Amino acid sequence: MSQKTEKPTLTGHRIKTRKRDEKEKYDPSAFRDAILQGLNEADNDIEQVSKFLDSAGSRLDYRRYAEPLLDVLFAGGILAPGGSVVQDAGTERTSVYENSIFKTKDDTASLKAQYEILYKLIRRYKYLEKSFEDELKKLILFLKGFSEQERAKLAKVVGICLANGLGSPTCLVPLFEDHLVKEGLSLEFAQCMFKAWLQEKDMQNVATALKKSGIEGKLLELLPINKRTQENFENLFLAAGLEQIVEYQRVKANAERKKGIQSKLEDMIHNDEPVKEMISLVKDHMARTNMQEHEMVVMVWNTLMNAIEWNKKEELVADQALKYLKQYTSLLAALTENGRSELALLTKMQEYCYDNMNFLKVFQKIVVLFYKADVLGEDSILKWYQDSHLPKGKSVFLEQMKSFIQWLQNAEEESEEED
Repeated sequence: MSQKTEKPTLTGHRIKTRKRDEKEKYDPSAFRDAILQGLNEADNDIEQVSKFLDSAGSRLDYRRYAEPLLDVLFAGGILAPGGSVVQDAGTERTSVYENSIFKTKDDTASLKAQYEILYKLIRRYKYLEKSFEDELKKLILFLKGFSEQERAKLAKVVGICLANGLGSPTCLVPLFEDHLVKEGLSLEFAQCMFKAWLQEKDMQNVATALKKSGIEGKLLELLPINKRTQENFENLFLAAGLEQIVEYQRVKANAERKKGIQSKLEDMIHNDEPVKEMISLVKDHMARTNMQEHEMVVMVWNTLMNAIEWNKKEELVADQALKYLKQYTSLLAALTENGRSELALLTKMQEYCYDNMNFLKVFQKIVVLFYKADVLGEDSILKWYQDSHLPKGKSVFLEQMKSFIQWLQNAEEESEEED
């Protein structure tokens, strides 16, 4: 009697999901409500607020809910795209923190107290640093959605934070967004922020931070494009009492213009354009920018020396340098019409020849060339020799110049005898 073959059956173990492995639902509203309850119970007592935020971090997930946490501290509630505070679904009630930055008093003491809350929170929970920077960027992007008073408070708190090293100055990059610049909001925010910043720290602190963020040369771009001139910038920031920012921008603008003229001059040298046109270019630049002759002659010297590939052999570089510089003596002569300019050129030549060792023995030959071409006068050369030389390579250069200086002094004495 045959037996029926049993059909195969599927067997296996049921894997139970551990509670800790279950992904918790993201619920920013519940997190907000838990934070709001503690914050509002603190009743604007700064110590109690900081104490609550410190202890709540052990039971509430600050890492996951960093954005709603910072939204509440700045704006009082969770922010929707654009800047409005999110309302509870199905109700007109809006849950807010009544003592947030946007709702606090607009005075230095109150705003510094808000900074202290943020500082203590981020010092305690270091992982919030990146989220804090992202929050500042977002808030600046949302400026249009806030009231004028809210924007002013935000600007002041950002100024205080950056002055004291809380947050990165790269958070200011959104200020250059077209829609904020066009509406004048970037300018308004920057003026308010810089005022608060300079009340905390000096201009050097501001300058260092701007350089670190890569926006030190972009301040003019805070102005709408139809008003973007150096004159308008100075007038607007002077009116806001920000003389230090005006001076800083003036220096940066001059440096940018200097780069531009150097680049043009270098192109003209490479293209073998007439020296007459080079003289016209630099004179026009001086007239437009009020650049002094002694500054321009140093800049031209630097440009000339950087525009050519110098021979690596010391014995050949002298002939190359003299032949090259002879072409541009009329350009340099046009910029050494007073003793100050001549001395500025001489000291720059000394510095260059010291820093570039192949030129160490060429210094005297260049001086003689420039003397014969009326770039340098004997009075300036004698003054440089006696008391205006640099310490760099002093003994080498003075020894080099000794015979030429004696010749100049003898020529001067003979001239006096003839007179």
